[in-house]
Amino acid sequence: MTPRAPKNFRAGTHRLLAPEETLERIRRFMPLMGITRIANVTGLDTLGLPVVMVYRPNSRSLAVSPGKGLDLISAKVSGLMESVEGYHAENIHLPLKLASHAELRFSHPLVDVTGLPRLSASLFHEHLRLLWVEGVELMEGRAVWVPFDLVHTCFTLPLPTGSGAFLMSSNGLASGNHVLEATSHALCEVVERDATTLWHLRDERARRGTRLVLDTVDDPACRDMLARYERAGVEAAVWETTTDVGLSAFLCRIAERTPDPLRPLPVTQGMGCHPARQVALLRALTEAAQSRLTLISGARDDVSLQRYEGIRDLDRTARALEHMRSEPQVRRFQDVPTFEGEFFDEDVAWSLERLRAAGLRQVVVVELTKRELGIPVVRVIIPGLEPLHDIPGYSPGARARRILQEARHS
Repeated sequence: MTPRAPKNFRAGTHRLLAPEETLERIRRFMPLMGITRIANVTGLDTLGLPVVMVYRPNSRSLAVSPGKGLDLISAKVSGLMESVEGYHAENIHLPLKLASHAELRFSHPLVDVTGLPRLSASLFHEHLRLLWVEGVELMEGRAVWVPFDLVHTCFTLPLPTGSGAFLMSSNGLASGNHVLEATSHALCEVVERDATTLWHLRDERARRGTRLVLDTVDDPACRDMLARYERAGVEAAVWETTTDVGLSAFLCRIAERTPDPLRPLPVTQGMGCHPARQVALLRALTEAAQSRLTLISGARDDVSLQRYEGIRDLDRTARALEHMRSEPQVRRFQDVPTFEGEFFDEDVAWSLERLRAAGLRQVVVVELTKRELGIPVVRVIIPGLEPLHDIPGYSPGARARRILQEARHS
């Protein structure tokens, strides 16, 4: 039985260990995972939020992982842990089965494939032979097998046998100081992506009713982040994207109040989800700043030329600013649902109960922790929840189709 994991650190986030302790634990493993350096890029922007870029040149997906935090050590840990997650998901040594759904369905417990995110041009059919890996279904505590494409992030060519059916991404991949900490973080990420997609698919009137009244935010760390934006001359807008699941979720968008044609800066956004509303909001606020610095630094290997060309479109920035300034703020921060357990297993249990109440029947976790490193890493898969709507190959699932239908009839 997994021992309980207390939340010993609560400064802006909930962790088992303080960032200094986590950094000390994982720094010695950097060479083994191919992590070569941590670059502090904070000074490239005017916001002052610590942001770093962590480099893993031989990555089989993204070579650069950004990290942010309320202080530099927290930012380093944030970026390092994301790079650690990538390494583990690219180098999986768990037993696999090569078989079709039809071959396994009567002899092995399988995930509900009807709720998994499929590619818009999915090749999946019952007799397609593909790779499967075993996980644990948390609702019932039993073993289930899931398509390997939903677990690994080794995107080198050729792709594994049977690829091309399901959407491959890093959604639900998380690490932590304890497996329950990692699982809680992964659960929140999957719910966050679903919430963001459903919010974007709603009609304009429905989205307008979710704008957060920033003056009602009473969390000190969030107030400090909003003050950073104010001092830097950056407009910040926040929408509550919480769904029927009930885990608090937010989307933050930022833009320069006075765009400079000689130094055009992007309009960026950040997302956040957590049982505790102040942690969810802070994640969205800080991720928006991280996204902006990521583009300024030019460090990421997945940002296209078209994205940078779009930054020079000052008319687009002006339209975004006008929308942010004219839309009324209606949601009070105190009305956002919140929950704070003393232990991570309490957060996980509460999240599972919320998912069950929303009609979700399976939550699968595949543990990717490597014994020789001892850093807990997991992948969480929740059939029925939506991935991000703007990634290549996205095909709306049942929840998204329902929202689209409501929007057409509103």
